Amino acid sequence: MTDAARLAPGDAAPDFTLENQAGEPVSLADQRGSKVVLFTYPKAFTPGCTKEACDFRDAEERILAAGYRILAISGDPVEKLARFADEHELPYPLLSDPDHAVQTAYAAYGEKKNYGRVYEGAIRSTFLIDEEGRIIEALYNVKATGHVDRILKKLEG
Repeated sequence: MTDAARLAPGDAAPDFTLENQAGEPVSLADQRGSKVVLFTYPKAFTPGCTKEACDFRDAEERILAAGYRILAISGDPVEKLARFADEHELPYPLLSDPDHAVQTAYAAYGEKKNYGRVYEGAIRSTFLIDEEGRIIEALYNVKATGHVDRILKKLEG
């Protein structure tokens, strides 16, 4: 698999339509006119991904107050995302990207290294997108813990 080029400020955010945890289509184009915090994560119910998702949940009010909406993408099936949202009371759309096409378009899926092992997988990343659908900031290989606090400082700073 060829890794897509990493996105940079000013780039057009790749458009997409994916199903949310309720099986309803959500598209980036529908968010035009609003700023978006889009985060991609490897897998629902894993410790790091659960921590990150819950941190975004706990920060949602502040993110909304800064003028942003939250969208989250993983390769998990819709049914698993529904359980994840219910169990952790996640109020924002969790989007299913089972073939990783959207994550790949955002360069958030590709070669990873872990303890010397090389494999293909989701790369934990966050994108700040403006009202016209352009990248404000692209953050790759972020850590699950403490990441949302750094995002809040950028949004509120």
